[in-house]
Amino acid sequence: MDKRVLTVQDVSCVGQCSLTVALPVISACGVETAVLPSAVLSTHTGGFTGYTFRDLTADIPAIAQHWQSAHLRFDAVYTGYLGSGGQIAHVRHIMDTLLVSGGARIVDPAMADNGRLYPGFDALYVEKMKTLAFSADILLPNITEAALLTGMDCRREYDEAYIRSLTGALHEKGAGTVVLTGVSYEPETTGVVVSGREFFGYYRHARLARNCHGTGDLFASAFTGLLCRGYEPFPAAQAAAEFVLACIRRTEPEHWYGVRFEPVLYTLAAKAAGIDLPE
Repeated sequence: MDKRVLTVQDVSCVGQCSLTVALPVISACGVETAVLPSAVLSTHTGGFTGYTFRDLTADIPAIAQHWQSAHLRFDAVYTGYLGSGGQIAHVRHIMDTLLVSGGARIVDPAMADNGRLYPGFDALYVEKMKTLAFSADILLPNITEAALLTGMDCRREYDEAYIRSLTGALHEKGAGTVVLTGVSYEPETTGVVVSGREFFGYYRHARLARNCHGTGDLFASAFTGLLCRGYEPFPAAQAAAEFVLACIRRTEPEHWYGVRFEPVLYTLAAKAAGIDLPE
């Protein structure tokens, strides 16, 4: 039976991130995608100034109540950037009431990177995010977010022992499978760690010289779409990482505000459908 996913994150009207990525990417994987906007921004917050921001927290309870009265249910709920700490309790309620039995709670903490919180977030938000992250079946943090959630030091240089201690601490606090992004043991490569209760795997790939906004959202959305098509977490993470790499390679240097995923989207759709494309 086809899956239905609900994704909860902001609408950045320009910037190729959050819902403007999640909706087309998950849909391209052949998965019905419902959306719940957490906020509306004129652009994302990376590199733009003077952007508008409208918090949609007040709208969430009525939307959820309508879905419940209409007997709508979801096979997975995937969360990204939330508009405020107050939304976290609403999201947890939606997961508790609108997920099918055995449905997946997929959480991208989406609150920090490169050793610091995103604009508008503070220590109180981190504490509230812990309640969501530690109830996740699949948790997709970067190293900064994992360190904030566990209270561990955020290191720029580290070894596998540190990464294992980060993922282990997340498991101890309740998180199920941990998909840790941006793990780099050497300058030339980076990759993603997938850690389960009885599994630990690392997929290493080339590290491109340029940084692009929105790659985390792109990865999490592709991963979610593939997971809902029946992929196990490690192959889903591997395929999602390769998709993001292809998108970055397709993005011109002057296209600084996002990743041009649209010309490459057909390759992800084929992957999700099990179709082998010619080289």
